[in-house]
Amino acid sequence: MELKYDVLVIGGGHAGCEAAAASANMGAKTCLITMDMNKIAQMSCNPAVGGIAKGQIVREIDALGGNMGIVTDRTAIQFRMLNIGKGPAVWSPRAQCDRGKFIWEWRTTLDHTENLDIWQDQADELIVKNNEAVGVKTIWGVTFYAKSIVVTAGTFLNGLMHVGRKMIEGGRCAEPAVHHFTESITRWGITSARMKTGTPIRIDKRTVHFDEMEEQEGDTDFHQFSYMGEHRILRQLSCWTTYTNKEVHETLREGLTDSPLFNGQIQSTGPRYCPSIETKLVTFPDKEQHPLFLEPEGEDTNEMYLNGFSSSMPMDIQLAAIHKIPAFRDVKIYRPGYAIEYDYFDPTQLKHSLESKILPGLFFAGQVNGTTGYEEAGGQGIVAGINAALHCTGSEPFIMQRDQSYIGVLIDDLTTKGVDEPYRMFTSRAEYRILLRQDDADARLTEIAYDLGIAKRNRYDWWHQKKEAVHRLIHFCKEYPIKASEINSQLESLGTTPLRAGCKLSDLIARPHLTLQNLSEIIPELKEALLMPENRKEEIAEAAEIQMKYQGYIERERIIADKMHRLENIKIKGRFKYSELQEISTEGRQKLEKIDPETLAQASRIPGVSPSDINVLLILLGR
Repeated sequence: MELKYDVLVIGGGHAGCEAAAASANMGAKTCLITMDMNKIAQMSCNPAVGGIAKGQIVREIDALGGNMGIVTDRTAIQFRMLNIGKGPAVWSPRAQCDRGKFIWEWRTTLDHTENLDIWQDQADELIVKNNEAVGVKTIWGVTFYAKSIVVTAGTFLNGLMHVGRKMIEGGRCAEPAVHHFTESITRWGITSARMKTGTPIRIDKRTVHFDEMEEQEGDTDFHQFSYMGEHRILRQLSCWTTYTNKEVHETLREGLTDSPLFNGQIQSTGPRYCPSIETKLVTFPDKEQHPLFLEPEGEDTNEMYLNGFSSSMPMDIQLAAIHKIPAFRDVKIYRPGYAIEYDYFDPTQLKHSLESKILPGLFFAGQVNGTTGYEEAGGQGIVAGINAALHCTGSEPFIMQRDQSYIGVLIDDLTTKGVDEPYRMFTSRAEYRILLRQDDADARLTEIAYDLGIAKRNRYDWWHQKKEAVHRLIHFCKEYPIKASEINSQLESLGTTPLRAGCKLSDLIARPHLTLQNLSEIIPELKEALLMPENRKEEIAEAAEIQMKYQGYIERERIIADKMHRLENIKIKGRFKYSELQEISTEGRQKLEKIDPETLAQASRIPGVSPSDINVLLILLGR
């Protein structure tokens, strides 16, 4: 069999689903090849979406017309807005999901996406002609030809799982590894290496003493992931917290000699910011306890996920250690935790469009680029899918900037700096955090997505209604006069300093203790101004309030970002033979030659390229 498509997506994980849906929605005839149609968008580790900075990525995916936010809202069994006590630049949504319903919601979404076919099979060999990727052969002997190919194979490429000294080939528990496909890519000069990740033990909730744990309930307010659609559809459940103790640590230390991480069995690098419990013991030997979070896997299942207890220790050691925790003294498990090693490809060999610099038409997204996390994968997936569709028509690629989205920060970090450990997004990685808030992803991206054809008319109209409502509310506050004599007594009751002179309402809102909500209780006209569609009232008020409270910070950061854009606009790719530039440091020459940056701004972010090297390039450019 030979089949022809515009876009071919390899792998049905979070990156693959977003890539396939994006290219299909842009009109490209797309096929998604996945090993198991019943495990599309499987949550291999924690059945949760979002978190610090990750939640912002999901809102950006949603603003671009992607599906992760909508699917999460429909399957969430707990929602929380993290960092709500801090500034809005770091507010981050997070949801615990029903694992099974999440899969079927994604499957339903893809089944109803026009221009998209799904084929259950396994990629075996990349087809290259005239130094360009043109197709894939599968293990069942089917040949697919396509103008663009997106590889999103996750942890399956030569995957090897570890529990103690026991090793089993596989890309995920009870699922086979993919052999040969890595080699069919690397033979063309694309480099690969190995990384490691892991997952915790799974617990039967019927055997847990919940009365000896602390309950952690979810939020009940208006926040959700998608800017559109319903939320809190399923029954909302609690998570629970407890701690390890000295006895747990002693039991785990007894098994360190059989730990794959410390006996030389695992050579690859694991995620620094999601370490195994045995790594925590070695890294923090003086810590007497570590927090654990017991989280539900679904609305109806007894299976629970023990966050914080990721491990590849021998099975008996894992179970013996967990029984030392009072709440888990009688616990039964469904399966132990395990580690997995897998292949990834050097992301510095990619353009910012996520297309290979070596093989045109070949795109990579997700863990194969050295990242970790569903959100990072989904963000790359939608960008790769967009650019795969654009490549089919010879259109200019879609490039996201660092001041435009966390996805832009993620891709720029990968393609410019590379990875030496699984990459995880944090708010601290973004230099323009106040511009990249979770509340304004729609303002940053929805009109762009609509122009590209991913976001549909209903989403565009939904955003414009919000935009106009926010503008009206801000205009009202900037024009409404406040008299000190009429409001000072109420201000003192709200715990803020009385006015010395009159001002505009927007000046009051800039104060930390004052909000549109509490001011509306003492200003009837404001209460009337807040009368708007009930299902969007709080969202619109929050967006307007943040813009007024943080206007100075937002404007200052925008000025800084615009200055950096001057360097972003200076294209240098193909203009220098870096090896011949003796005025630049040796390390600078080597790094510039390897990365071959598109712009001067990208060159300035390469580790090892100094400010003086950038000045030399500016002089040589005659600037």
